[in-house]
Amino acid sequence: MDNLLKQMGTRIYERRRQKRLTQEELAEIAGVTPQTISTAELGKKALRPENLLKICNALEISVDYLLQGQITDVDSAILSHKVAQLTSQQYRYLEDIIDSYISALNSKE
Repeated sequence: MDNLLKQMGTRIYERRRQKRLTQEELAEIAGVTPQTISTAELGKKALRPENLLKICNALEISVDYLLQGQITDVDSAILSHKVAQLTSQQYRYLEDIIDSYISALNSKE
């Protein structure tokens, strides 16, 4: 159980940093206390189900991703919604970024 809590904490921390949020900012968005975010990131205490959902919503990730690190249809739908808001020029630019990223990953193998 401790290992699962630490893995979840790492995923919360990494996603929060990716979104450039402080613990306090995430807590405010999620409607939880900064202490809840801190203890969750440290893997010291299990989240109550309602807080788990609030944090997932605030971080725009699925519960499956938080619990197991697996990308699901929910995660894909969140990303698809963001991509759908791009202009055609922005979409093509994003496509170039993704292609470059994949090429860089493949060159490391």
